[in-house]
Amino acid sequence: MSKPRHYLQFNDFSAPEYAYLLHRAAQLKGKFKSYEKHQSLTDHTLALIFEKASTRTRVSFEAGMYQLGGYVVHLTTADSQLGRSEPIEDSARVISRMVDIVMIRTFEQAKIEKFAEYSRVPVINGLTNEFHPCQILADIFTFIENRGSIQGKTVAWVGDGNNMANTWLQAAQLLDFKLHISAPSGYELDEKLALGAKADPEHFQTFENPLEACRDAHLVTTDVWTSMGYEEENAQRRKAFANWKVDAAMMAVAQPDALFMHCLPAHRGEEVDTEVIDGPQSVVWDEAENRMHVQKALLEFLLIGEQTA
Repeated sequence: MSKPRHYLQFNDFSAPEYAYLLHRAAQLKGKFKSYEKHQSLTDHTLALIFEKASTRTRVSFEAGMYQLGGYVVHLTTADSQLGRSEPIEDSARVISRMVDIVMIRTFEQAKIEKFAEYSRVPVINGLTNEFHPCQILADIFTFIENRGSIQGKTVAWVGDGNNMANTWLQAAQLLDFKLHISAPSGYELDEKLALGAKADPEHFQTFENPLEACRDAHLVTTDVWTSMGYEEENAQRRKAFANWKVDAAMMAVAQPDALFMHCLPAHRGEEVDTEVIDGPQSVVWDEAENRMHVQKALLEFLLIGEQTA
């Protein structure tokens, strides 16, 4: 039995494979918008495993799989043995004998990698503390949809050097665009975690001043100051991140047609001003919907390979 293909971080695919996935996502979105039935994954079953709760991840994967003609099994740590009384590798061995593909949203990247090591079917990273590849895939698709190719463009990341920032860094290096990063002291991005020995400074630049990070950017994006699992740090994070709120001044120094994105949920008045997230440059609602379309392309690709019809 051949080893399955997994999607655990953005670097798991090549630039040509992303070109296909982004094109396929546009095709599938077109079918969805024109009410054209498309059920390429009939009789396939997706297991959704949540250790971290999510609205958008569950709805986008579940709705997408049903639209493709498949089935969904939803599991949480409350109603499964994952990571509790059963070793992860045993859970992987059992679950992967009963379904065709697995999505896991959890804490440590090591946990999903261990599950994938013992899984007989593809495993998708729905989010870990270290990486969030499905979200960045959706963000890049949204940029292309609104502004064309992202190659050679500049993306400004303002805020925590978290899983989103790590994944943006991988994407910048792989798809040849520039990432400007500004984070408070103590919360910087760890490029060695994201890129290992492959770090190429040509594709990223760090800034102490978030306003300067946004200068001439084609896309400005951010995330909440306190991600899930770090709630005990909320008070100190709010103090540390006070100057890292995306506001009208930051958008003003970006390109005139710059977009604003946020992976949601958003805290208006904290990491972003209301006038920015609800303003004309914001594409956060397209971005949220596009999770479903890119994930449909991803599910197809991992289960049945490249498709044309």
